Amino acid sequence: MAILDVNKLSISFGGLHAVDGFTVSIEKGELYGLIGPNGAGKTTVFNLLTGVYKPTEGIVRLDGQDITGKNTIEINRAGIARTFQNIRLFKDMPVLDNVKTGFHNRYRYSTLTGILRLPRMHQVENTLNERSMEILKVFGLDKEADVLAGNLPYGKQRKLEIARALATEPKLLLLDEPAAGMNPNETSELMDTIRFVRDHFDMTILLIEHDMKLVSGICEKLSVLNFGRLLAQGETAEVLSNPEVIAAYLGQ
Repeated sequence: MAILDVNKLSISFGGLHAVDGFTVSIEKGELYGLIGPNGAGKTTVFNLLTGVYKPTEGIVRLDGQDITGKNTIEINRAGIARTFQNIRLFKDMPVLDNVKTGFHNRYRYSTLTGILRLPRMHQVENTLNERSMEILKVFGLDKEADVLAGNLPYGKQRKLEIARALATEPKLLLLDEPAAGMNPNETSELMDTIRFVRDHFDMTILLIEHDMKLVSGICEKLSVLNFGRLLAQGETAEVLSNPEVIAAYLGQ
């Protein structure tokens, strides 16, 4: 069974079909890419998958569960986490606390427990600290746990956003242009990080990306969108050699 099964997903804004009949099936453990020119509808697909938008048509199933039209919190609890093209960290909070916010969807205590500082609160907070530090060590950020997130170098902010997403313990991780704004060395390091995340966390990853070196280097399969419609889909090498893809996306 596919971890993500999307069938004819569509949404319109004022008569404009931003996404029109998008269909994809992603198997557990795959590194899957979603590409296309600017305005093709890629981020809109992510917004539909994560509950930011509700589709006008179509069905989304995660690990066999119908999550179509659910809100962002419900979808995150079901097992989808994401990052954003424009990094969205709590920049005035320490690195450690950014990751802890992700775990709060899994480890919670009541307001009364917090006010009275009951043993349950301390147990949960200790667990959050321990689990968050474990993830930070994976990304080499443990020594910067007390640094404000906004003071990290750009590349490390990208890593922190991925770490926070993983703290929600997802089945599927969506990465929206994770290499945006990175230099070649940072991009190469990011490729290694994404592979490691897939293998270490037994994670399924769907990413939007414009960097063709990154896409061809790590994605096993691709879907190509153009004007909201599916242009091509399949094995990476096959898709990138498709004349329609080259004409529409690569500009050759």
